[in-house]
Amino acid sequence: MKKWLAAVLMITMLIIAGCSNDSGGGVSTENSTIQKALKNKKLVIGMSTGYFPFDMKDPNGTFVGYDADTAEALAKALGVEVEYKQFTFDGLIPALQTGEVDMVFAGMTIRGDRALAVSFADPYFQTGQAVMLPGSDTATKTWQDLDVAGKKIAVGIGTTGALLAKDVFKNAQVVDYENFPDAAAALAQGQADGIVYDEPAIAVWKLQNGDNVRQLEGLISTENLGIALKKNDFETIQWVNSFLNSYLGSPAELASREKWFESSDWLDEVVEE
Repeated sequence: MKKWLAAVLMITMLIIAGCSNDSGGGVSTENSTIQKALKNKKLVIGMSTGYFPFDMKDPNGTFVGYDADTAEALAKALGVEVEYKQFTFDGLIPALQTGEVDMVFAGMTIRGDRALAVSFADPYFQTGQAVMLPGSDTATKTWQDLDVAGKKIAVGIGTTGALLAKDVFKNAQVVDYENFPDAAAALAQGQADGIVYDEPAIAVWKLQNGDNVRQLEGLISTENLGIALKKNDFETIQWVNSFLNSYLGSPAELASREKWFESSDWLDEVVEE
C-alpha cells in the first residue's frame, strides 16, 4: 500500500511540475508556428509550382491548385492571411528548417528520411508513382521494359519519383530535371525515354497533350502526401490534424477535388513554369 501511494504521489508531482513549466499546462507553445501565425496574422506557405494539379500559377501570378485551396482553407480556419513563397522542390525543406516558411504545401510524400528533418501532419492525399512515355512508344508494356542500358529516365530533382527511379532502375540512366515540365520537355524532345512522377500530374499532362504521351498502366508505388511542418512542433501538428479531420470530405474539399482532378476546364487558366 505504501509503495502504491508513493507511486501516485510521484506521478502527481510530475504532473504539477509539468504544468508549472507552462501556464497552459504542459509543453510550451510559445514558439509554435500556430502562435507565430496568430501573432503576425499571416501564414507563410512554401510551394514549388509546376506540379499539376496541386501547385500552379494563373496568368496573374496567383498560386492556384488543390494545395492552394487547402492552404487557403487552413488559413481561413486559423483567421490569418496567406503569403506564398516559391522554391525549387529540393529547396522547400531547407526553407522550412530555417524559418523562411511556416509550412510546406507541395504534394510532398511522407517519407522516413524527410521525417528526420521535418514533421508531417496526417496524410491529406494518397497517390502513387507512374511512368509516362512518348505516345509513339507502343512497345513498352511495363517499367521493367525501360530498364536497359542506353535508356534514359527523367525525374524531378528531390522528388519521391527520383528516389524510387534511382532505386529500381539498375541499367537505365536516371536524369534529374528541375521540375516535371522540364522532364516532360526532355521526353518530347527525345532526350528521355520515360518519366517517373506522381500519377495525378501525369494524368493532367496527358489531358493537355493527348496522344503525344501515354501512361503505363498501373503504378510503381503508392504513397501518402503530407503537409510539412517544423520539426517536433506538436501544437501545430495537432492543430493541422484537427483541421484536416474537419476539412477532408467537406463540401469545400470535395468541390476542390472535383475541380482539379475530375475536370480539365482549368487547363487554360494556368501557366506552365
